[in-house]
Amino acid sequence: MVAALDRLPYGCGVTNHADGALTDAELVLRSALAGDSTAVVATLETVVDEGGYPAAYDVAWYLAASMVGRLAAGPWRLDFPGIDEASYDTRWVARFVSAYANADPPAATALFSAALADRQLRQCLLTLIGSAVATLRRQGCS
Repeated sequence: MVAALDRLPYGCGVTNHADGALTDAELVLRSALAGDSTAVVATLETVVDEGGYPAAYDVAWYLAASMVGRLAAGPWRLDFPGIDEASYDTRWVARFVSAYANADPPAATALFSAALADRQLRQCLLTLIGSAVATLRRQGCS
């Protein structure tokens, strides 16, 4: 089964993002699930080249959606044991997914901007993709 993002509205406003971002996120996930890291990186580079960092943000938001799905209105507290000792990218993913789960685009935008300023965005996005793939595999997608 190939993973695809749910095209129905999400509680956290995913449908407010560009339509191309959904297609890009699906392509990233298909490539990642197939183990094609070259295609994953190429897709991310194309997204940034064609749409800039706002387009990459939209893809990241959809990736968070693929992990969280639809939730009732929060607030939600996600438990990430040992997060304070984790690497930058792992902490970033936990916080970005938490921002998605809590319908908090300003927090997600601040995290995205900070990772960009810290020159950590590429690794953060790759870790987010890996986390999304691991979540989808646990749900039976391959």
